[in-house]
Amino acid sequence: MTQQIYVLNGPNLNLLGTREPEIYGTDTLDDIEQRMKAAAPEAEITFRQTNSEGQLVDWVQEASKTANVLILNAGAYTHTSVALHDALRACDAEIVEVHLSNPAAREPFRSTNYVAPCANASIAGFGASGYLMALTAILQNKKD
Repeated sequence: MTQQIYVLNGPNLNLLGTREPEIYGTDTLDDIEQRMKAAAPEAEITFRQTNSEGQLVDWVQEASKTANVLILNAGAYTHTSVALHDALRACDAEIVEVHLSNPAAREPFRSTNYVAPCANASIAGFGASGYLMALTAILQNKKD
């Protein structure tokens, strides 16, 4: 059976590669998407980004109906969105939270996390490699 994997990205992640490269690195979201698809050609990967909270909630609800796995970098919505938290709680897919930086080592407001209580796993602080780490772990766990 083909793995159905959603990779959803929140606000400002469309600016990767140019936005604060000292924090987020120089890889673009397109670079990350291409690496993930190349690393798992046997999986069907739906890769999306939005700056809209409502759109992200809609996609989580869609993933709940069609995906086995949801890899989520909610960006700033991690720290602010109760609506996203509620959608994740209702999601039937396995959820892996990804952050390029380590939010716990940054500004104090980033210590609030509405995603983590809903996630099966979290990966933070490894830059763009965190996405591939999440994908590799998911695929390995499905083989075990």
